[in-house]
Amino acid sequence: MKAKKFLSMLLVGATAIGILAGCGSETSDSSTDNTAQAESQESTAEDTAQTESEDGTAEDTAQTESQSSADDTADTASGSGNVLVVYYSATGNTEQVANYIADAAGGDLFELEPAEPYTDDDLNWTDDNSRVSQEHEDESLRDVELVSTTVDNWGSYDTVFIGYPIWWGIAAWPVDSFVENNDFTGKTVIPFATSASSGMGESGQLLEEMAGTGEWQEGERFRSGADEADVQEWVNGLGL
Repeated sequence: MKAKKFLSMLLVGATAIGILAGCGSETSDSSTDNTAQAESQESTAEDTAQTESEDGTAEDTAQTESQSSADDTADTASGSGNVLVVYYSATGNTEQVANYIADAAGGDLFELEPAEPYTDDDLNWTDDNSRVSQEHEDESLRDVELVSTTVDNWGSYDTVFIGYPIWWGIAAWPVDSFVENNDFTGKTVIPFATSASSGMGESGQLLEEMAGTGEWQEGERFRSGADEADVQEWVNGLGL
């Protein structure tokens, strides 16, 4: 009888231990599930935050690119608007002034290039046999062929500067071909010149007569190696 009672007690104890073990396992599983769920929610939150951050970055990038594009358009408009600076430069002085004018006025540049470039010997006006001396003596030789007299989008320019060195009191004749081959109707034309000592003379008026069209203004002569500040002050005073 005692043995059966003892055996019953053992069975009851074993059952209790099993139940406790099962409860512990369920508690552990539940804890694990809760932990996994929490980690999953944190991961989801992190992914969402990262996605939102990436979306924000993408939007910022798109906005920056859009602004940059607008700025580029504005720069292009200011750098290639309705002002054109045409020039012939024999020694670089007129080219320098032309660049100053283009910067000050926000204009485009167009260089006049003789098909047969002038050499240093050609430009030696003290030599009676030099090219410029011969052309000066014989006007029929002044018809200098240029690489091009055609300007892209010529019709879009309202204001045209024309620059040249002074040769024997007039505009260097390589500019003649350009003036003769273009229609200046509706354009304001502003001549400018460079020289060591000579003034503008009648160079501007003679070119105006040659063109026959356009509203020509009084030009400006700059000394060789002109200061940028002087050129900019002149351009600003034109009220373009």
